[in-house]
Amino acid sequence: MTEVIYDGTYEGWLTAVFEIYEYKFSDIVFAKKETSGTLLFADSHWVITDISKAKRVLDGLKKRLSTGGLASMYKAFLSEVPQIEETMLQFTKHVLANTKNVEEDFTNNAVWSLKKAARLTGKESHRMEAFVRFKLTKDQLYYAIIEPDCDVLPLIENHFKKRYADQRWLIYDAKRKYGIYYDLENVSVVELQFNSQTFSSKHLTEICDEKEEFFQNLWRRYFSSVNIESRKNMKLHVQHMPKRYWKNLIEKIPTLNK
Repeated sequence: MTEVIYDGTYEGWLTAVFEIYEYKFSDIVFAKKETSGTLLFADSHWVITDISKAKRVLDGLKKRLSTGGLASMYKAFLSEVPQIEETMLQFTKHVLANTKNVEEDFTNNAVWSLKKAARLTGKESHRMEAFVRFKLTKDQLYYAIIEPDCDVLPLIENHFKKRYADQRWLIYDAKRKYGIYYDLENVSVVELQFNSQTFSSKHLTEICDEKEEFFQNLWRRYFSSVNIESRKNMKLHVQHMPKRYWKNLIEKIPTLNK
């Protein structure tokens, strides 16, 4: 068995696939950035991301997959479900071993598993587009904290760039410790060291614009007023807005404090 260690990026994973073929590795386990320490008798192969190698693998996949199929592979990678890299490797082998498109070959376990992972990421990204709640700081920066199950920042970047093109904003993923920052022209990746409690209510007065608390209270009142108590269906509500998102939703903070 060979433990293939890469840097955690999609390009790094593609490079790893190239080298798996190059060195004819057969029994593969992937690890990000360091050895897992769980495989006592495995050989370790360290991958240095090489864009030219990654491109060669990607070009090979482009010849056999549709645009949607390539997008599904990337979404599956961002899902971070257990053993997704191994699943993607099996999918890639299946794709490259066939001259016809195999995207709908659901008799193959890797095809079906990749499809499910891609759907999970797609669903999570749509939810984040709906559930991101910005707050305004004193220096006129709109910021939002999210903790999605999947790594969706690369997928929601264009949505917020188009929707809030006239505002400086930062969306920070507290789970993965990085964010995307828009400066009115470009979106860049930033790494910060804080969690969702850093911008808690006790810090609101210190960092937020003086009118921010007023607008948050206004939003909570609006949210409360449009809800009809007699039609309340918590089961359906939680289905559309899972509780794991509530701690970062302004309208839900009063509920959490009860």
